[in-house]
Amino acid sequence: MPAPALLLRPLDSDGLRLALDKHRRFLEGRSGGRRANLAYVDLTNRPLDGADLRDADLTGARLNGASLAGANLAGAVLFGADLRDTDLRNANLAKADLRGACLRGANLAHADLSGCDLREGRIALQDKTEGFRILQHEDRPGELTFAVLSGANLAGAHMHGLSAMAADFTDADLSGATLGGARLVKAVLDGANLTGADLAGADLSGASLKRAIMVRCDVSMSNIKGADLTGVLQAPAVAVYIDDQPLEKILAAHEAFCDSAGRSGKVARLPETDFRSAGALKGRKLSGLSAPGSIFFGMNLQGIQLQGADLTGCDLRGANLRQADLRGCRLADALLTRADLRGAKLGPLSIDDGRMVRTDLSRAILRGADLTGASAPRARFFDADLSGAKLSGANLKGAELEA
Repeated sequence: MPAPALLLRPLDSDGLRLALDKHRRFLEGRSGGRRANLAYVDLTNRPLDGADLRDADLTGARLNGASLAGANLAGAVLFGADLRDTDLRNANLAKADLRGACLRGANLAHADLSGCDLREGRIALQDKTEGFRILQHEDRPGELTFAVLSGANLAGAHMHGLSAMAADFTDADLSGATLGGARLVKAVLDGANLTGADLAGADLSGASLKRAIMVRCDVSMSNIKGADLTGVLQAPAVAVYIDDQPLEKILAAHEAFCDSAGRSGKVARLPETDFRSAGALKGRKLSGLSAPGSIFFGMNLQGIQLQGADLTGCDLRGANLRQADLRGCRLADALLTRADLRGAKLGPLSIDDGRMVRTDLSRAILRGADLTGASAPRARFFDADLSGAKLSGANLKGAELEA
């Protein structure tokens, strides 16, 4: 029998239920409570969906094949734990100790791993006859090879030296993460936010980084041979000029046109423009703006008026569009991943002679977007990606949604 199996403690269903109940009392500060000590326990294939295991000790535990979807493991100690093929979708692993944990093939889609520690680590245990020995799983510890982390929050995570070959980080937030020396060969990082990430010495050969955000991200010391960097978003220019005019001057003229009902100013036509240099556009009146293919990534657009605007194919990922007036706006093929659209107006825009123009979000990417309380009656969402989007309280009456 392999050495690690001898170290595992069996725990039946009744024992696990009792441990979880005492841990719940511990977290609530009630009498009879006790922090869960599940170190070196065999929990293979156990159903633990939604379990509250905050700050629990799961050092060296075997959880491969277990179901922990939606579980709360914030601050938990999972040092050297076996999490192969574990279902951790939407789990909370914020600031968890995952050093040396094996997450090969695990599903961490939309999980919160912010501030967690995923660095390499091994556990030395004393044996009466053999002295100290190293507890290892079948594959090297500290790996995410083949793991699914699409939409996961890994902001500020410690991942130095991690092995994550062929892992899926699509749309993941890796801002400020430490990935120095990490092996990310053939990993999928499409749309991932790598702002301020440390990639010194990382191996990204053959990786896909299409539309990744790489602001303040230095890859000069990384191996990017064969990597796909199509559409990578880097830091914006300090100032943008269109036909020798500063962007702000053009926007001011457009706003004057809106304020005067066309008596002064001039309509702006700004295709494929990077608006980030304009700073916050909060509350600005830019109705009818024509800016297809433009970049508004991460901008503060709260309360902006963009009725009837053409924003086809625009990059609005992570933008603050709370209370924005987007009635009749063309947003087909737009990137709105993690955009804040709470309370936004996405209904039809009334024009002359009793006609109206519907807001068009056909084929838009709204993964993880927040549309809580948004008003979107009769809006077009044909072929749009709404996976992980929050729609609580949204008015979607008559909206064109796929069944």
